[in-house]
Amino acid sequence: MITSLKNAWDWLASIPHLASVALALYLVYLVWLVGYIVLQKREPVATLSWVLSLAALPYIGLLIYYLLGPQKVKRQNIRRGRHREEMNSYRAVCPVNENASELAKIAQSTTGLPPTTATSLQWLVDGGNAYPAIIEAVQQARDHVHLLYYIFTPEQNGTALRDALVERARAGVQVRLLIDAIGSSKIRKAFLQPLFDAGAEVVWFHPSQLLRPFKRPWMNLRTHRKLVIVDGLVAFTGGINITDEQDERIREDAYRDLHMRVEGPVVRNLQLVFIEDWLYASGQKKQALMPAQLWPRTPAPEPPSREIQTQVLVSGPDSGWETIHRLHVAAIHEARRRVWLVTPYFVPGEAACMALTSAALGGLDTRLLVPKRSDSLLVTLAARSYFDELLAAGVRIFEYGPRMLHTKAFIADDHLSIVGSANFDHRSFRLNFELSMMIRDKAITGELEQLLQAEFEQAVEVTPARNRSLWRDRLPEGFARLASPLL
Repeated sequence: MITSLKNAWDWLASIPHLASVALALYLVYLVWLVGYIVLQKREPVATLSWVLSLAALPYIGLLIYYLLGPQKVKRQNIRRGRHREEMNSYRAVCPVNENASELAKIAQSTTGLPPTTATSLQWLVDGGNAYPAIIEAVQQARDHVHLLYYIFTPEQNGTALRDALVERARAGVQVRLLIDAIGSSKIRKAFLQPLFDAGAEVVWFHPSQLLRPFKRPWMNLRTHRKLVIVDGLVAFTGGINITDEQDERIREDAYRDLHMRVEGPVVRNLQLVFIEDWLYASGQKKQALMPAQLWPRTPAPEPPSREIQTQVLVSGPDSGWETIHRLHVAAIHEARRRVWLVTPYFVPGEAACMALTSAALGGLDTRLLVPKRSDSLLVTLAARSYFDELLAAGVRIFEYGPRMLHTKAFIADDHLSIVGSANFDHRSFRLNFELSMMIRDKAITGELEQLLQAEFEQAVEVTPARNRSLWRDRLPEGFARLASPLL
């Protein structure tokens, strides 16, 4: 072996002007790389991070960038289909609201989804409450069940939900399941076979294309959305995946999380989100979905007893507006009394960090709740690298433990809340397909306040005077922060 390596080295050394050729190739690679990345027009810090990282890894770095670098998705047939002529019929489903508030108009302009209402909104804390409610709703389905998940595992909860879907499919209910190819990679064909046999449809979101050289593998662009729609009348969304890891009835260390059950006109907007994702991932034509059956009218002709102002927020790499990020920052600036933020992954950009510190400096009750230790050490360290700046501005920071906090929630003042799938980091704001709900309702926000207040009471507040070792804390946090634009 050693002899072979020596012979190979001697052969390379015998090539005339090898060093000059290698240097020239490296310079060509570097010039092309810098030009390509600069043309992406991303934040200067992120651009510089990629350039320096890939310059240090010639050619191998190019492969890494190809697989994991910033990528935009062009939804070939229905990209932002709500605005295309072929989907004009959907405008009647979700008509534009010209009298919306400023925040609502921002969301409407960037997503095409106008503000609407819910007649019922119920908070579901942890999988122990969410899973039984979802299965009960599925069991009552009469026309269709649509499911969209990042993680769907073939464990106890996944099997129970699959069996409920199989039973409904056999009864003639149309079942469509859209699952992320990376997040749900534990699923095998044998687990899905009962669904296929019952007539259900299952589609993978961004399956691996590593063996298809002319197809770019969308490894870094995942759907992080969690959505269930039953008969177009009831929907579930939030942060809870289908996994035993989020069920405290099965595991004492289950993730702490939050979901919601909604009814009313807002379900029509959620249905539109699912349809767009389904058509994109499946390649089907919209006519195959028989839209008339997906937009049922509420059976009661009289006005509902309750109207909860809601708006569906979606974001993803197919749009450069970063809607969910933009709405959080705008809501912080609009707040006058308080800003509460709960997130498992906290890696803010400059605009978000400035908004939070400005709120605290302006005297608002500004709080941040993060896990004491998330499931990513790098993200945990990166998040802590922002603590000193936030604390100096007056932001109160709390670390939740021992369970992993997976809730993604935001409250501004007494009436505005945002809850969904999006973390407060670059990946959620730019790379993942995310889904959140913005709610303008004092009673619903008050219920969320009580839930979050209980979480704050179980957490430990971070103080500026905490002991921080140079080698164990400050240096690792500093290096982790350098990678924050890439997280």
